Amino acid sequence: MKYIVFCITFFYCTIQTFAQEDSISKSLKIELQTTKFKRVVIEAIEIPLITKKAEVVDIKAEHWDTTLYNPYANTFQEFPLELSFTDSTYASPVPHKKVVTSRYGWRRGRPHKGIDIDLVTGDTVVTILDGIVRFAKYANGFGNVIVVRHFNGLESTYAHLSHIGVKANDTIYKGQYIGKGGNTGNSRGSHLHLELSYKGEYIHPEYLLDFSSKNAIRSQHVWVTQKWTHARFHNSRRVSKVKVIKSADEAALVSLIKTPKVYVVKKGDTLYGISRRNNMSVSQLCKTNSIKQSSPLKIGQKLVLEL
Repeated sequence: MKYIVFCITFFYCTIQTFAQEDSISKSLKIELQTTKFKRVVIEAIEIPLITKKAEVVDIKAEHWDTTLYNPYANTFQEFPLELSFTDSTYASPVPHKKVVTSRYGWRRGRPHKGIDIDLVTGDTVVTILDGIVRFAKYANGFGNVIVVRHFNGLESTYAHLSHIGVKANDTIYKGQYIGKGGNTGNSRGSHLHLELSYKGEYIHPEYLLDFSSKNAIRSQHVWVTQKWTHARFHNSRRVSKVKVIKSADEAALVSLIKTPKVYVVKKGDTLYGISRRNNMSVSQLCKTNSIKQSSPLKIGQKLVLEL
């Protein structure tokens, strides 16, 4: 029995040695001694060796700019977008329970392209996935902001920080400290503004991630249609119903669905006049756009007429 155990141990050690030292050989030949009818018999066994090179993804190959918040400003992406994840969970960007104070969607007549998570100035902020820091500095509106590009091309943005703890080109890992939460830039109180984007296209964070305590990535293979990249399709005060698209065929069918109608405010427009011309009530128009009936209108402001 001890002899058999020795042979098995020797067998595995031999495989590891040959695999490391002889990457050219396509097979491994070993000899095992066995006893049959009180005679020692040597049997030769040939085992094929399969070597697979790890896929190297160069996420810095295209549009890598550490000085611009959005280096994709002048590019055009075809829809639907295809995204893959190797992880099934992400790291919560804050160490406490995630309390969402404002969601991705239409807010006060303008698009809110991220999700706001409550925190106290000085709270630790970590990266949600492995990646490389592409941008880490002060930016108008965002205050102190960090942008991390992940290995599937997705970028995550962490804005309004009180302190930046990393620098551009740093390689970081899921759950690693990157800075402290704060209230810098255009902010109405301490919170973390988290954005997700892919090649310049903002994506509704709750379409990709479950913001409950599960910290789950909704699917390891996702197709993203324009419905989930335009804030006007959503309301920042309401939870959007998420149904993840997992195939190209399904994405093509969903893309055929009628898109919401948007009105651009012109000189002299009023909420009453806009609602009357579009066969809807003022209260309905205000509710859809998360504004008050007393809210002033600005020329060029976009109002969603239907979701």
